[in-house]
Amino acid sequence: MAKCTFFGHSDCDNSIKRALIDKIHYLIEVENVNVFYVGNNGFYDHLVISVLEEIEKNKDIKFFVVLSQMPTGNNYFVENCYNTILPEGIETVFPKFAVIYRNKWMIDRSDFVVTYVNRPYGGAAKFYELAIKKGKTVFNLGKYKS
Repeated sequence: MAKCTFFGHSDCDNSIKRALIDKIHYLIEVENVNVFYVGNNGFYDHLVISVLEEIEKNKDIKFFVVLSQMPTGNNYFVENCYNTILPEGIETVFPKFAVIYRNKWMIDRSDFVVTYVNRPYGGAAKFYELAIKKGKTVFNLGKYKS
């Protein structure tokens, strides 16, 4: 059972949707990925979630929206997604560092990473580089190459 996670700049737009769909189908059909992790920050995450929701209707996959903090009040992901999880131990992390903890948690549990990175700075670029350093197979849908 192979697993994949996603990271991307929040200024992503719909122009990558076809490439994202194709990459997810490749991962399912060729690499036997059947578990996907995605965060809940920014447009890239929202785009990935919408694509995975559609693919899940026809393929035997599971995907999880991995939260960086305990939800409070009205939370779209808790109300509309049955598949949200919190990384174990995140409740002990200072809130300022919760996204970093969550992203490392997702990388550590994945074999593949699909990113949308166009520049060598920012959170998405940082986790793109970390995934490469940890030996994960990384596919970048953006323009940046390390």
